[in-house]
Amino acid sequence: MEDKDKQRLLDRRYMRMARIWAENSYCKRRQVGALLVKNKMIISDGYNGTPSGFENNCEDENNVSKPYVLHAEANAITKVARSNNSSDGATLYVTASPCIECAKLIIQAGIRRVVYGENYRVLDGLELLKRAGIDVEYVECD
Repeated sequence: MEDKDKQRLLDRRYMRMARIWAENSYCKRRQVGALLVKNKMIISDGYNGTPSGFENNCEDENNVSKPYVLHAEANAITKVARSNNSSDGATLYVTASPCIECAKLIIQAGIRRVVYGENYRVLDGLELLKRAGIDVEYVECD
């Protein structure tokens, strides 16, 4: 099996795992999961939701996301920051393409590759990642 085929197989597996991790989210409108992988090891994970210690309701009474809801990528990046691991050179697997705010965090965290499973409604995050020289790849979620 070629290296490219092996990588594609791994990408699909990690994306399935990110999709399962998204099920931990209490958000009703959209559940997003993220995994940070380095040297074939998962070094962090995240899903969208409210900050630690807050109520687990992501939407207000009008079904609008509360402004303090964290995205899955932000949760994974801040979680690795509190560990002994480094995200430098890692790959981020995320079920939805990153927004512009998360793209900035991804760049600053030294993540070199982003694999995503569906397009977010605004694609400026993907454009920023590409502009920063980060390898961005779409992999359909199974």
